[in-house]
Amino acid sequence: MSTLDFTIKPSVNPHKFTVEIDATRLERLAANFGMFNPDFIRSLDRSEQDVRAGRVKKLRSLKDLRK
Repeated sequence: MSTLDFTIKPSVNPHKFTVEIDATRLERLAANFGMFNPDFIRSLDRSEQDVRAGRVKKLRSLKDLRK
């Protein structure tokens, strides 16, 4: 795996930060994670259908999953 250079900039809000990365390196990272895999693409299509059908629940925290 090749090296990956990116920049992390702090924000005014202590819970947020900005990450900057070159577009070609982002594509390489996505390929390494398997995001161009046909199964992954199909899962994205299914998730978009779920959003359109209203089968998605917004969470404010991961603790909400236990309820």
